[in-house]
Amino acid sequence: MNDHFLTDIEIEQFKCFTDFKASGFKRVNLIGGKNNIGKTAFMEACFINVHATTVNAMITAIIIIKFRREILNVVDSTVSEHRDYLDAIKIFKNSSNINNISYEIIEKNAIKKYQFNINKKPITIDNKDLTFTHKLIDNINFIDNFGWPNRAVCRAYQSIQKHDQEDELNSFIHEFDNNIDNFKVIDGKPQCKTNGEYRDIVEFGDGLRHYISIICALYACENGYLFIDEIDNGIHYSQLDKLWELILTLSKKTNCQLFAITHSKEMLESFARVAKKLNDQDISYTTLVKNKQQEIMAITRDYEMLLDSIEQEREVRGW
Repeated sequence: MNDHFLTDIEIEQFKCFTDFKASGFKRVNLIGGKNNIGKTAFMEACFINVHATTVNAMITAIIIIKFRREILNVVDSTVSEHRDYLDAIKIFKNSSNINNISYEIIEKNAIKKYQFNINKKPITIDNKDLTFTHKLIDNINFIDNFGWPNRAVCRAYQSIQKHDQEDELNSFIHEFDNNIDNFKVIDGKPQCKTNGEYRDIVEFGDGLRHYISIICALYACENGYLFIDEIDNGIHYSQLDKLWELILTLSKKTNCQLFAITHSKEMLESFARVAKKLNDQDISYTTLVKNKQQEIMAITRDYEMLLDSIEQEREVRGW
């Protein structure tokens, strides 16, 4: 286990979580559970935690996850101010083996203050004094269920170029769709070559964009973290083993820790099958469930427990 990997997290307060604990995370982690139980919120909490190296980075992470939730409103121009995103999350407290952090908006006597605490270093900022500079950490990325826009794909593709891995990328893409010969960014747009002609990636469907995004992101997140909401988005079940094989192979190569959400039994079975094929034991599967008191709890299975559960045909999905 690498020092930067997130192995456990406690969410004291954030969205649907109160006094929530989860542990046993590995290099590649799959998250399951019923609809609306908090799988995306769980990954958002992890994303903020590993991002919180400074107040600017923590604010940036909070804004990013709120922006992704509000993407349709942004298109509709009903939300425009970054401060609106920050104000939408009133309180956030969590701790992990990486960072112990909290954020809270305090309003008293008509005065608003933002209170941050990063690893026992409290910082209080008056509303009128709140200014920040976006602090994106290049090797921490989040692919939401809408997929990545062109600019994100193009930015991550630069990591493929820096590592001189264009041929490997094209090989993965050709395995996904043998009608595609090449991938390039041309005039700022991701394009694929087929029948001797480059065409915009939007013409090939969401599955191919998602597949390419994940490959590029794994290189961009070298020695960092990648979070993927709805990992099976647009991916045909016949391609699942190829997807997991490249994820397990590249995440080990780039030393990237990955968290991903699925609702698919086929995706879970493929995950276990490919891990067994590669003898990659640095994996976990976490199911979010509710107890009788309607509190959210986590059940995490390591490599051996997951394979045993599937082989014994036990219920491991939790939905």
